[in-house]
Amino acid sequence: MDAQQFWKLIEEARSQVPVSDDGGTVARRAAALLALRPVKEIVAAQQILSSLMADSYRSPLWGAAYMINGGCSDDGFDYFRGWLITQGRAAFELAITDPDRLAGLPAVRAFAADGIDIECEEALAIAWNAHREATGEELPDDASTLQYPALDPDWGFDFDDGDELSRRLPRLAELYSD
Repeated sequence: MDAQQFWKLIEEARSQVPVSDDGGTVARRAAALLALRPVKEIVAAQQILSSLMADSYRSPLWGAAYMINGGCSDDGFDYFRGWLITQGRAAFELAITDPDRLAGLPAVRAFAADGIDIECEEALAIAWNAHREATGEELPDDASTLQYPALDPDWGFDFDDGDELSRRLPRLAELYSD
């Protein structure tokens, strides 16, 4: 399994669930689909997932998650990025490139209107759950490595500084203004 195949898996899962904005449902479906593949591919999917988590470990995206969810811990940022992965490659890449453009996604707009936090812890366990379903065993500890890059020092301000966060993410600030 490579990254392109992983994204196809996510798209297939999204196409098979009634509400594709629901990250948990997408993650469960993706795990079920992945469990049908060879064990070697399931293990490879874990490294791809880890790589996506590292690729999305960026201060501007964390600032967006902080604004969207009204705060965002380390774990909360992981779960936010998990949800983002369940939304497919286009949404994921859009968010990494320009997190403020998340304000244009229909799911984000709907969640903002309803005051719903955006997160999906279950997405982080897609390969783990698939491996457990396929083999009855836990995913091997050495299935992946994960090393986060350093965060952007230009974004090293307190995200509670609403004025600064709004200046940097104006579309999201407008969407999430009280």
